[in-house]
Amino acid sequence: MKINQNTVLQGKRVALVPYTSAHVPRYHEWMKSEELQRLTASEPLSLEQEYEMQCSWREDADKCTFIILDAEKWSSQKATEEDCMVGDVNLFLTNSEDPTVGEIEIMIAGITHLGLATFEAKIKLENETSIGMFKKIHFKEVGINSTFQEVTLKLIMDEQEKRWLLEQTNGVIETKYIAMKLHHNCDS
Repeated sequence: MKINQNTVLQGKRVALVPYTSAHVPRYHEWMKSEELQRLTASEPLSLEQEYEMQCSWREDADKCTFIILDAEKWSSQKATEEDCMVGDVNLFLTNSEDPTVGEIEIMIAGITHLGLATFEAKIKLENETSIGMFKKIHFKEVGINSTFQEVTLKLIMDEQEKRWLLEQTNGVIETKYIAMKLHHNCDS
């Protein structure tokens, strides 16, 4: 999604930057893990398919993807973004009937720029660690899909939740993203 193509969210421990082609090789290496594939319900892709996916995610109006960087390592400027990568955050705007609902894998900054009022997370039932993390950040279980073996958790951003989120993200600074060396023509 192009709405976050120039946005960096800088916190004390992590920084979120737009997912660019420079991140694809490391991301591709991560996704070779059978465990990650199973937990994220992903299929293995070739490197070229991963580049195509990154382009698709960048261009699609219903996806917003950030790469999570180790903020301390990244701010030292002694390592590339690829070397600082520790994860990703995905936001999917999948409810055409209600544009204030977004499916999210990790909650971050969606309220301010996208006008989201509800976040949904769909997690494999066996992924107890992720389910526990989302419950810790106030998500409530709203349903189980036995066909896909996943639980749906939801967070409604009422005033109390907004205050709590603002307290938790007190040190986050939003700045303009300037892409490093581009590796693929999708980011041009």
